[in-house]
Amino acid sequence: MARVSLEVTDHIARLRLTRPDKRNAVDQEMIDAVLAAAAEIAASDARVVVISGEGPDFCAGIDLMSLSGLVGSDPEALILPRTHGDGTTNQWQEFALAWRRLEIPVIAALHGNVFGAGLQLALGADIRIAAPETRLAVMEMKWGIVPDMGGMVLLPRLVRADVFRRLTYTADPVPAAQAERWGLVTEIAEDPLDTAMELARGMALKGPNAIRAAKRLIEVAENAPEREVLLAESREQAALIGRPEQMEVVAAQFAKRPPKFA
Repeated sequence: MARVSLEVTDHIARLRLTRPDKRNAVDQEMIDAVLAAAAEIAASDARVVVISGEGPDFCAGIDLMSLSGLVGSDPEALILPRTHGDGTTNQWQEFALAWRRLEIPVIAALHGNVFGAGLQLALGADIRIAAPETRLAVMEMKWGIVPDMGGMVLLPRLVRADVFRRLTYTADPVPAAQAERWGLVTEIAEDPLDTAMELARGMALKGPNAIRAAKRLIEVAENAPEREVLLAESREQAALIGRPEQMEVVAAQFAKRPPKFA
């Protein structure tokens, strides 16, 4: 696949951005490749995804040469049509939001610069592990534009309103330690890819039906009123308990370690 590599081993999908000579800058080919990879993963036996980038940066943002090709085009005709995500997104937004829609957990292993489109891709992951030297930035304001690749949906779920505004208005790069304090980064690790893979291996051993149910439920919990969240909890749990194979897993765990009641 152009611009990315994808392999699925032991129920773990590893997606790498493979344009290191351009710091994994996002052009049309990369957008196409990332969306194709998301579809391929959805159809695979993967239970968790790890996204990383080759070379000095995870992703330095949009390829400015590809942006120059938009000059003279009709921006409304290009951007406004809802072509992806069941009619909710365009291709640029789906670049990040496809990973939220994926039914399995997604972990982003970050290093170097994580700017603009790269940050919005990382925001689409469930978990972000960053190297200590990582820098993150909502870069669009630098070019006189606004974040339009899902960032306006994803950022408010992670950071306070004032932090959201500061990141957007200034386009200033933020070091990993500050990003962790603000909630952009889940944790910092000397080797983020190794840490991400360790997490992924643990998740891949969990019940796949329960993991998928948990991701669906978390999405509801983040967006719906309390009444809907509580009903969704009950529905997901009832569906899991109703599976004979799930009860076999529970029975096996109890046999290994019987619960102690007071």
